[in-house]
Amino acid sequence: MDRNLVTTKEEAIAWIHQLQTLGIKPGLKRMEWLMERLGHPERRLKFVHVAGTNGKGSTVSFISQVLIKAGYQVGTFTSPYLIDFTNRIQINGEDISEEALVEMLNKIIPVAEELAATEWGSPTEFEIITALSLLYYAVIALPDVVIWETGLGGRLDSTNIVIPLVSVITNIGYDHMDLLGQEIREIAREKAGIIKAGVPVVSTIENSTALAVIKETAKANNSALYQLNEQFVANAHKIDGNGSTFSFKDPFLTMPEINIRLLGPHQIKNSAAALMTLEVLRQFYAFAIPEEAVYEGMFGTFWPGRLEIVAEKPAIIIDGAHNPEGAASLKEAISLFKYNRLIMVTGILGDKAIAEFYRIISPIPDILLVTEPDYPRAAKTETVVEVLRSIDEKRKVMVIKDWQEAVNVAVSMANSDDLVVITGSLYLISDVRRHLLATKKEGLAY
Repeated sequence: MDRNLVTTKEEAIAWIHQLQTLGIKPGLKRMEWLMERLGHPERRLKFVHVAGTNGKGSTVSFISQVLIKAGYQVGTFTSPYLIDFTNRIQINGEDISEEALVEMLNKIIPVAEELAATEWGSPTEFEIITALSLLYYAVIALPDVVIWETGLGGRLDSTNIVIPLVSVITNIGYDHMDLLGQEIREIAREKAGIIKAGVPVVSTIENSTALAVIKETAKANNSALYQLNEQFVANAHKIDGNGSTFSFKDPFLTMPEINIRLLGPHQIKNSAAALMTLEVLRQFYAFAIPEEAVYEGMFGTFWPGRLEIVAEKPAIIIDGAHNPEGAASLKEAISLFKYNRLIMVTGILGDKAIAEFYRIISPIPDILLVTEPDYPRAAKTETVVEVLRSIDEKRKVMVIKDWQEAVNVAVSMANSDDLVVITGSLYLISDVRRHLLATKKEGLAY
């Protein structure tokens, strides 16, 4: 075999990861070049394109689970992965196989090397993953529809190479401001970039400035807009530590008593985005989605690392709240639980809105531990402590740079009636989840 090609999953992942050094290079020129050379796999597929600052993954999962229950073959493309690299490319909940990963990457490698020699330069890691997923879905998996999550932003994101059946924007807040802009209006314009001419849009945006941008963009593209609390509503009946019950109404139907297990009031909003999207698919694209599939799919949806209870006595919750909006949702959800003391471990990336994140998070716990995710862009503990002092100079903080030690210390400090929350970067949550579940499986003491 050619020395440049790969033969195993490990080699494939290593080849893809070595492109991390190129960083993030917004723009679609390289993707357009790749698609042309690969025979335009994106034109053979149907998509639901999902963007937003928070809630994308949960919304993708709700839509996917209902469609699977309705009998469809459903591809899901998400990022970043939480457990295994292949989690981000799935068909009906099953990861891309090692054989398919190797086969598709070997088709892409020679093309990527050609691209590297052009004026556009080498493709990035995310561009390769995006191209690989499109090739896999178009050549091997052949799904009825792909639920397609943006990586970053929208307008210049690699995923924006597709023309979807419906565009979904969950919310808009302060995140990736170094790339998307410092103001909500700028960030909203980037997210709105996934709106295509004549393609319906579902939105659960609440910020009035951001919503004005979405409405303006939808109107300019002659795209029907379905906006939460305007064209559709979700009314909560019950929200507790076991999930939520709510009713849903849109221009076409009313559904009472929908039960979901994902925790937190914000998940009702994500559920509503999914339900409205499913209704657009049913009304405009003749998707057959029985009512029982909706109820079963919504209740059956599980999204790891998002307010996930991984242990009890003490209760341990992990949550990838990595920006101010996520922090606010976590704060709201914590109020659903009864506990004596709250012990919190946090670790965030350096390109996030660190001060805004900790301004919301830091007053909540009785004991706050700061650590560093095992990732090149991690915020240093010294930086975080300095930020915390600027917020509240009297706030006591425990600093443990090694995330595993920080988690072990937090859990060892907790009594059976305490609550341990570990939050921040999804890269941190991925490592913590693997560590805690492995410890639990081996029957070891935390």
